[in-house]
Amino acid sequence: MTSRATGRGAPERVFALLSDGEQVEIRRITERDGEAVRALHAGLSDESLYRRFFALNRAMADRLARRLCRAPGPDHAALGAWSHGELVGVAEYEPADVPGEAELALAVADRMQHRGVGTLLLEHLGSLARANGMAAFRADSLAENTPMLRVFADAGLPARRRATAGVVELTLPLTSGDTYLDAVAERERSADVASLRALLRPRAVAVVGASRRDGTVGAAILENLRLGGFEGTVHAVNPHAAGRTLHGAACVASPAELPERPDLAVIAVPAAAVVDTADQCGHRGARGLVVVSSALTAAQGAELLAVCRAHGMRLVGPNCLGIADSGTRLDATFAASRPGPGVCGVVVQSGGIGIALIEQLSRLGIGVSSFASVGDKYDVSSNDMLMWWESDETTRLGIMHMESFGNPRKFARTARRVSARMPLLTILAGRSAAGERAAASHTAAAATPELTRRALFEQAGIIATDDLGELVDTAALLACSPLPAGPRVAIVSNAGGAGVLAADACADAGLSVSELGPAVRGRLGDLLPAAAATANPVDTTAGIPAERYARAVETVAADESVDALVVLVVPTALGDLRAAVPRCDKPVAMVDLGQAENVVVRTDKPVYPYPERAVRALANAWSYARRKNRESGTRTVPPGIRPDRANAIIGAFLAGHEDGGWLPPAETFRLLEAYGLPLAPWRLVHGEEAAAGAFAELTGPVVLKADVPGVLHKRAAGGVRLGLRDEAAVRAAHRELAARFGARLRGVVVQAMAADGVEVLCGAVQEEVFGPVVVFGAGGVDADALADRTARLAPLTDADADELVHGVRLSPLLLGHPGRPAGDVAALKAALTRLSRLAADHAQIAELDLNPTIVRPDGVVAVDARVHLTPRRTWDPYLRRLR
Repeated sequence: MTSRATGRGAPERVFALLSDGEQVEIRRITERDGEAVRALHAGLSDESLYRRFFALNRAMADRLARRLCRAPGPDHAALGAWSHGELVGVAEYEPADVPGEAELALAVADRMQHRGVGTLLLEHLGSLARANGMAAFRADSLAENTPMLRVFADAGLPARRRATAGVVELTLPLTSGDTYLDAVAERERSADVASLRALLRPRAVAVVGASRRDGTVGAAILENLRLGGFEGTVHAVNPHAAGRTLHGAACVASPAELPERPDLAVIAVPAAAVVDTADQCGHRGARGLVVVSSALTAAQGAELLAVCRAHGMRLVGPNCLGIADSGTRLDATFAASRPGPGVCGVVVQSGGIGIALIEQLSRLGIGVSSFASVGDKYDVSSNDMLMWWESDETTRLGIMHMESFGNPRKFARTARRVSARMPLLTILAGRSAAGERAAASHTAAAATPELTRRALFEQAGIIATDDLGELVDTAALLACSPLPAGPRVAIVSNAGGAGVLAADACADAGLSVSELGPAVRGRLGDLLPAAAATANPVDTTAGIPAERYARAVETVAADESVDALVVLVVPTALGDLRAAVPRCDKPVAMVDLGQAENVVVRTDKPVYPYPERAVRALANAWSYARRKNRESGTRTVPPGIRPDRANAIIGAFLAGHEDGGWLPPAETFRLLEAYGLPLAPWRLVHGEEAAAGAFAELTGPVVLKADVPGVLHKRAAGGVRLGLRDEAAVRAAHRELAARFGARLRGVVVQAMAADGVEVLCGAVQEEVFGPVVVFGAGGVDADALADRTARLAPLTDADADELVHGVRLSPLLLGHPGRPAGDVAALKAALTRLSRLAADHAQIAELDLNPTIVRPDGVVAVDARVHLTPRRTWDPYLRRLR
């Protein structure tokens, strides 16, 4: 259900949101649109016409229509914005007198001005022009044309202005850096929230398919709306119960007979009737649609989405549980338990997971601020809910359960922004092969590898838990406690053995349990019995009175070397210490070893049945706090890269290999050199004499590698000769390779031997779901066996590159220790950044391996590389468009 791009960035028919949340269609203007173009310009007021053309010449509409409607090319293009079938805006670029620059022009119908049409067209046209190799737009505007100048000023592009004789000449470099993407994201957030109000804050709701029979989906939704105390009006639609009252709501026969326009329509009818029902709701003026019906065919699904787009309706579902929002006490779900009002936003694909989360959050007193079960997520997804939470003052915590991703790169950027304001949690679903298959079949989406999911969540600052219990445990702590300032944990227990378990759990989770200072230990010694332990863990002994236990906890919490506390209570006949745990200004995870139930919240503190669960929650809270306080990093374009050379190499290969394939070694090395990646000096030779000549040029020991089509693992195939130190050895090695491979030998690479160092893998893969992903880890022939790898989405920020280097088990070898000097980590991170930019700039790179890359104290060098190319269309993941 997602629009993609065709050709060189050419957008298909896509829909996007204006600033007020209304939908418009964006597509290329074709020869069939001539009359629409003429009508648009004929409808412009004299003032708009003069501002657009610097003259009142209405006769130019025909000439303009011919120009806009001609076939597109790399140096010119025209896009239109349609609202309910009417062309309401056009944007075009034409060749300028400077290579790489184009003249920009915009026109927007008078009635649609000041709603973001021009800005939206500028974004889409800019994306198209970038894909076609354009570097900048140029535009002239009358100085009095304030609205158009504001469009350019607010675009987020680094505009250059020059004013002469009442005309402002602008140059808009078509950059896509953080400043521009932040401006686009803010426009998207505002528009998206406006479009979601009909769904989450409706004034009138219609339930279509409401039933008289209890135990049906329609009846349950009506009953939940009534019992939840929805503040607006509720209508029922059922042709068999027209004129009656169903569960407190007046019933009509069809959406057309509703007494008022519904903001939200909830559809619970058989799959075969969904599309027609949605169309009726759209004709009645509904702005939001929730389809709980399931089992739609692919054709029915496509028709449903088309109907929603035609009527400008946002869609939740199909195959979903429904939605809820505490702002208007809306509960349009068929869950058995109604969500208690609270501070947690929830978005799930699985209705079953949604029911479980509603019950747990309500039980804990955390409550739900907004809830969306998006099901097959034809339209509304986790991205939309993130932006809603970001704009909602009530929401202080977000929980997401996602089985598939529609636009993960935009999701990561949005989540990173939202996670700076509130904690976000998710479950790492589909980690096993069976789990991946189940997730994919359940959502009709491609399975996503665990490594890539972890990379996505880590970059976005999201807490990824391994199971639902851990997620609920962590949510309880985050909802009740401040964030830990560090990883230092103090443990207080009235049973020494329980304290030891907690200390072991801290070590496993990466938290530190350091010895308390002498002053604190002295005060504890004055408070506690002589048999007590005061180092950390603190063992108060079982017989301590409640008042002294409370003072002991307060004493430990006051220590500046303590960031968080785990307080354990073992019930005894000597007294109940559970109520003695005081409130602190630091996070406290309490453990009641006599507790039979899951985590509970008592006196604003989370209480766990086992120390391991309390510690995991604390570790997750610290992980979030650390990432929140960390700089997100900067994303820069490495100096000296040559995308044009890379494009030429890729284009030439794919021109002769329509299905793609492995790039030959020489072209592989040239491609990498175009982006400044460090390679051991090399020569491609044909014949023994040329090999000897290359050895003389390179000096020192060399390696010979056979270039044989279809042979990827050269060493395993006997295609590598190492450590050749003289001309005779080089000649002999070349003869051996020629004899071994015969006519299949396409050439031989002679490459300088690199000095020993730490062997690492630097690679990239073009994921079908996630786009370009950088992989880093242990390299060499044992890379797969060691499985020591981590990943990040490309392109990398400097912080991402740093986390890659520090995120693998071999990092101590790179960072140095008493027995080994540190490697050139700065050069390694620079190489990873360049590699990430190469993968991000060229979607045709399906797989790229620099293995091994050798890291030494004096630099970094890749000694082997392979690149697999496939024909692939470009797609702008940050372009504003609906799914």
